[in-house]
Amino acid sequence: MPVNLSSFEGPVCPVPIYHRDQIVMGHGSGGRMTADLIRDIFQPAFSNPSLDEGNDFASVSVPTFNTSNGRLIVSVDSHIVKPVFFPGGDIGRLAICGTVNDVAVSGAKPLYITAGFILEEGLPISTLQSIVQSMKSAADEAGVNVVAGDTKVVEKGGADQIFITTTGFGWLDSTIQIGGQYARPGDSILVSGTLGDHGIAVLSARGELGFETSVCSDTAPLNHLVDTILQASPHTHVLRDPTRGGVATTLNEIANQSHVGITLVEESIPLNPATRSACDMLGFDPLYVANEGKLIVIVPQEEAQIVLNSMKQTKYGKDSAIIGQITSNHPGQVLMQTPIGGTRLLDVLAGEMLPRIC
Repeated sequence: MPVNLSSFEGPVCPVPIYHRDQIVMGHGSGGRMTADLIRDIFQPAFSNPSLDEGNDFASVSVPTFNTSNGRLIVSVDSHIVKPVFFPGGDIGRLAICGTVNDVAVSGAKPLYITAGFILEEGLPISTLQSIVQSMKSAADEAGVNVVAGDTKVVEKGGADQIFITTTGFGWLDSTIQIGGQYARPGDSILVSGTLGDHGIAVLSARGELGFETSVCSDTAPLNHLVDTILQASPHTHVLRDPTRGGVATTLNEIANQSHVGITLVEESIPLNPATRSACDMLGFDPLYVANEGKLIVIVPQEEAQIVLNSMKQTKYGKDSAIIGQITSNHPGQVLMQTPIGGTRLLDVLAGEMLPRIC
């Protein structure tokens, strides 16, 4: 997807009998069954001029931009979440949102996405259709087009229902300079909402908590929130979506990139009470639990309150908070001030706390 329709020319062979309600090996053959799958599932959802041409490539434009004053931003991600449906999202929404966000945190405008699907033999067609429709909904919300893709089928047991690899493309204006290496002492650190919700929601969907929880994943496209932030703070230094490893690991990466220290205030960190309770019962620190719809924002201190007020007016930023600052002390380290007046070190996550989370 897209496919070269010339591959279907030639002698007409009998159409094999197969179960049309689930994926079979023939769907990955590149022949008539592959074409049927593309025509019936993928093309109706992702239809756009580039995709509809049916070539083995996508020819796209970079609209409204002066291509001499910017750069192409590219990001790739693979998604193997288990289970594929969880409270607040599914692997399809996750694939689109995760890739949109990886492009958006550069300050770029996300434009196009390609998608590769690894399907396990026996996957219900209805399940695939639900996932594809979820991808379409997320892409529409973000304002991006899925312009090219590919589908492969593996034998039953060779995968876990469905894996999705996405590549995102965006355009970055030359006036924007954002990255983990640009944090400066005195900067304020903000987050766009409650932390750790995605990881707890996925774990809950696996039935491994041993108790019920109301936590839903925060999976969301954040490019429109990024636009709001950049309008409020033209001097934004760092944007980052803290996914695997959580906020603590991501801040450690930034501290090392910029050779600065980071100090957080524990009481300022927004947490969903249900997520906090689940983490307490499981022995997890929510600062290390994955997010899929949150931003870390680092801006000059004098612009922090303006940015915070602007973020709070948006759909995905209403629970935003200022949680700390950049310092020239303890470079490369992240420290947190506790409510009792102490300080504790937040190191990089060691090992895999929650596998198959995104």
